[in-house]
Amino acid sequence: MAPPLSWKNMGKIFDPKDHELPYGCSEFAQSPQAIVLEDRVRVFFATRVRDTETTFLSHVAYADFDFGFSTILDVSSEPVLPLGELGTFDQHGIFPISVVRSGDLLYGYTTGWSRRVAVSVDTSIGLAVSRNDGRTFERIGPGPVMAAAANEPYLVADGFVQIHDGVFHMWYIFGTKWSLGATSGNPERVYKIAHATSADGINWKRNAEPIIEDRIGEDECQALPTVLEIGGKHHMFFCYRGHDGFRSGSESSYKIGYAVSEDMIDWTRDDNASGLSTPAGDWDSEMQCYPSIVRVHDEVFLLYNGNQFGREGFGCSKLQR
Repeated sequence: MAPPLSWKNMGKIFDPKDHELPYGCSEFAQSPQAIVLEDRVRVFFATRVRDTETTFLSHVAYADFDFGFSTILDVSSEPVLPLGELGTFDQHGIFPISVVRSGDLLYGYTTGWSRRVAVSVDTSIGLAVSRNDGRTFERIGPGPVMAAAANEPYLVADGFVQIHDGVFHMWYIFGTKWSLGATSGNPERVYKIAHATSADGINWKRNAEPIIEDRIGEDECQALPTVLEIGGKHHMFFCYRGHDGFRSGSESSYKIGYAVSEDMIDWTRDDNASGLSTPAGDWDSEMQCYPSIVRVHDEVFLLYNGNQFGREGFGCSKLQR
């Protein structure tokens, strides 16, 4: 195992209530995912607008930062991609989006949400492309590129993609079951992190095998894997929570986990080696979730959400050399 990393916590850097977001949204800036452009860093996130008294629709917007994440340069007032049409996999929301550059295009791997009856939701992974550095995206088609399959009969989501030696690598989550939550009284999902590869970014080979060991039991839920090579090793950050009672800011709420790999296939988990300090801010003291690691020139930053699944925005930590 590599020695522990060391980070400087920069605190919260984006609060949705301070900006004019799509459809007048003033809450939620979930799953910040960054791409480095010529003169700025563009951070995509999911914000929400209320659909009914109890449900929301999730839309993707972005905020532009300077290279040090100290100044906000611009914030989109329109979603970068409309929601899907009636009956499609992303009719009720898009959250998150992972963006990778492929030639002159940006590939945006989305998680589309659609409501169900027996359980609350189904999710699949879609692909949209941008020709204008992410200001807008267009779907390659109305359906997903990865959905439930014979060995993954429940949801798939949270696709994080990188290209290594011409091969697309995706770390994503797949559902292992739904079961009744004692606290909520409703069916709650369990999901694990897996790995897939592709020659074209559209057709994927996967084996439905978890790659990160559990820390809090077999019903541990793992989400939002993000990977970066540092010092010759591949470092993965993700978030994990308990199956039940996770919404209330309890011990079951999301925390950030960490694993390291030599080959992107076999991973050793050691959350203590992440080097992340215990948050003390009023916005992230009860929950830390949806991490995203990015290299900006010679510096490395980790973006993440706090309490209530990013309701109050996202923060940043900087890797210390």
